[in-house]
Amino acid sequence: MGAYRDTYQLSLDDPEWFWRDAAGGVEWERMPIRVLDRDNPPFYRWFPDAQLNTCHNALDRHVERGRGDDIALVYDSAVTGALKRYTFGELLDEVSIFAGALRALGVQQGDRVVIYMAMVPEAVVAMLACARLGAVHSVVFGGFGPRELAARIDDAKPKVVVATSCGIEAARVVPYKPLLDAAIDEAAHKPSRCVILQRPQAPGELRDGDITWADAVAAAPRTACVPVAATDPLYILYTSGTTGRPKGIVRDNGGHAVALTWSMANIFGCGPGDVFWAASDVGWVVGHSYIVYAPLLAGATTVLYEGKPVGTPDAGAFWRVVAEHGVNVMFTAPTAIRAIRKEDPQGAHIDRERLKSLRTLFLAGERLDPQTYEWAGERLGVPVVDNWWQTETGWPIAASPRGLEELPTKAGSPSVPVPGFDVRVLAGDGRPAAAGTDGAIVIKLPLPPGCLPTLWGDDERFVRSYLSAFPGYYLSGDGGRFDDDGYLYVMGRTDDVINVAGHRLSTGAMEEVLAAHPAVAECAVIGVGDELKGQVPRGFVVLKAGVPTPPATVAAELVQLVRDRIGAVASLRSVQVVAALPKTRSGKILRRTMRGIADGREEPVPSTIEDPAVLDALRPVLRSSGG
Repeated sequence: MGAYRDTYQLSLDDPEWFWRDAAGGVEWERMPIRVLDRDNPPFYRWFPDAQLNTCHNALDRHVERGRGDDIALVYDSAVTGALKRYTFGELLDEVSIFAGALRALGVQQGDRVVIYMAMVPEAVVAMLACARLGAVHSVVFGGFGPRELAARIDDAKPKVVVATSCGIEAARVVPYKPLLDAAIDEAAHKPSRCVILQRPQAPGELRDGDITWADAVAAAPRTACVPVAATDPLYILYTSGTTGRPKGIVRDNGGHAVALTWSMANIFGCGPGDVFWAASDVGWVVGHSYIVYAPLLAGATTVLYEGKPVGTPDAGAFWRVVAEHGVNVMFTAPTAIRAIRKEDPQGAHIDRERLKSLRTLFLAGERLDPQTYEWAGERLGVPVVDNWWQTETGWPIAASPRGLEELPTKAGSPSVPVPGFDVRVLAGDGRPAAAGTDGAIVIKLPLPPGCLPTLWGDDERFVRSYLSAFPGYYLSGDGGRFDDDGYLYVMGRTDDVINVAGHRLSTGAMEEVLAAHPAVAECAVIGVGDELKGQVPRGFVVLKAGVPTPPATVAAELVQLVRDRIGAVASLRSVQVVAALPKTRSGKILRRTMRGIADGREEPVPSTIEDPAVLDALRPVLRSSGG
């Protein structure tokens, strides 16, 4: 670990030198003299005296350096059949015109713009146009219900909302315009204008104050970049599953540009001329960081995919995109690979010869079980790199940094802390946990560039939520451990540690055992209340397609497997085979919601749920599993 260890240690010993050097990868309007403002802890700010424009770094500078004809963006829609490629010059043209359209609607530096769009190129254009003006965008996942959208409108107080008239899924068209209208009717704050991109599958009915995208850009002038302070906000992104007032993660311009540019080269081993594909959505942090900003900042080609891993049309959808567009580095969620594995357990759709461009598969978003890790690596024949991070950090906390050193990976671990992140595992009393011992995963302050400096409009909540549990540290909310080699193991949210008759047990460890069974496609273990033991675990599994073994037999084998590998203390006596597990749109299983229902609480359906019918079907099963 020579190159990695030296770089990591330097980033902790002299973070200001380290990030001053990394800032050389960004083009500044005013170069940073001061790297880190430590005067108001815990509100540390990076590059406080510098100015730049993020859109300039993503587009203009590449065109100015003679790369205007290189491909910047590939749009591939599996649900409409549309395919379009944009050069850096063409994308710059679209962005500068839409920036002019927003300015004509009254948007100025510091104003907020809510973006409520499907996975179409105009969503990327709208985000970059906001950055060009120094406006603050807040992307809300297309299809969110009116109440959730209204809460975000009230919190961000946008001058303009930009929306598509509809979203398109494998088997249905989802009209967005009625949802937007209902949200604005419900919201206390009223945006002055709405820009609607009319899609032919379901055009929206315009109301007073609405203008179509086509009309907005028809007479708009091209608009130059507005220099902003490095500490000025680039965007607000609301965390999923919030109730009450949503929690708005703030991302600044300077630290974000420096961190993401550094990450592309050093974590993902990706640069100009490479094709990078993050199979996510612009409504999530992965879409912000690794569909829109990081690849373009690095001068790479980014792929924008409108479709699913299965069902659009089959389990070969992802591999088609890789083959047709020459993808070199792919990033997706473990749940996407599990869905593919469930439908195509033998990997019949995978043709290595057609996928020869692919160098690395990165997986993040939910814990990567060893079975999925091994299946993907064996079928694809490329390194599979687990990485762990959060909406709050904006880029990986732990990974195998492929551009620095191709460290060996370990099943069940996102590898090692990334330079800049001083990751610790603490026991309940705040003391360091020994190697191999589980504890709370924290990051010593100050957080590196690119992480949230605060929450939108709520410094007090920022401190209360993240910084109060262990003073001087950011609380990740995840539990785990380091091994003797310094590899981190993230076992899940700390509220997924259950107490069975005085024994603290990780549901993630039990899930690892269940997932090892050859018939299991995916699984979840939750702790439910029990009068005798306090809590007991309950397992839920989805079987792979075509499994001949009776479900009852598989369930009995799984109970025995946990007993054999973890011990009778685990008390896992119930494993139920279900058709599907409820998930967010980003692929995270709704364990907390499942646990609440099993304990007899009336849990509200999270705004981020992908298919409410899955949860509805599971409710009777969950209630019957309660203690």
